Amino acid sequence: MKRAFLAAVALLAASTAQAEFKLDARYTDADGDMIADIPTDAGKLVDPSTLIFAYTPVEDPAVYAEAWKDFLAHMESVTGKKVQFFPVDSNAAQIEAMRAGRLHVAGFNTGSNPLAVACAGFRPFTMMAKADGSFGYEMEIITHPGSGIEKVEDLKGKKLAFTSETSNSGYKAPSALLKAEYGLVAGTDFEPVFSGKHDNSILGVANKDYPAAAIANSVMSRMIEREVIKPEQVVSIYKSQTFPTTGYGIAHNVTPELQEKIKEAFFSFKWEGSSLEAEFSKSGEAQFIPITFKDTWAVIRQIDEATGVSYDCK
Repeated sequence: MKRAFLAAVALLAASTAQAEFKLDARYTDADGDMIADIPTDAGKLVDPSTLIFAYTPVEDPAVYAEAWKDFLAHMESVTGKKVQFFPVDSNAAQIEAMRAGRLHVAGFNTGSNPLAVACAGFRPFTMMAKADGSFGYEMEIITHPGSGIEKVEDLKGKKLAFTSETSNSGYKAPSALLKAEYGLVAGTDFEPVFSGKHDNSILGVANKDYPAAAIANSVMSRMIEREVIKPEQVVSIYKSQTFPTTGYGIAHNVTPELQEKIKEAFFSFKWEGSSLEAEFSKSGEAQFIPITFKDTWAVIRQIDEATGVSYDCK
């Protein structure tokens, strides 16, 4: 299935006119790593007394404010700065906050990472992984028992819930797949609806508000572990290749010294017994590992190309 998905995306990308990925004009990339350089002009650097941290808006912010509590205390200890958790209700709001200088450290979801890099000067450097170093999640298309949907082709004429247009698994990947591999086009062959978040889509299917939805299965795993839904309430009819999960990084104009301290906080954090482990072990995560946007996000940029995504920053 992975090979079929990649082949379908490659064919669709070849037929889609799309500009090459590039950063907004306010950023430079002299070293060719595809992320914004740290400014060399000291007057353009920031050294905030309080670091603002935001986690991607995929589920209830209250749950994740508590989940990140121990990690943020560790970041305070390592950096010598106060750290404040900033709940965001949309990917667009999170990107705009960093672009405007109100957000210093963040986890951007898979699909919005390229836009955050291009438009907000986001410098991703790590992601969560399992104890053995493996990482990622799959996009699944789910339905509920009795929906009459048993295979992807049965989505024709039905409603399909997406999350938001910046989400990889919640919109871009399934859109590319459905068009390239099954000839199903949103608005023509099925009715797209937008739930805003993965948990809304998953709950919507479980409660039979939506006949089907495209979701990230890591989110679904955590919801099942927390007993928000029961496994028997949903049925998967498609599972994609593995994608990189939320990428964590820093605003480009934070001082180099502070950026190094923030990185140290991620890589020195002890998961065992922490609030972070309590939440994210539900989907198998057990550590932070180094990543690069250029390599780790290559497949996501290919999906963006196939779906005609624009990185114009307005």
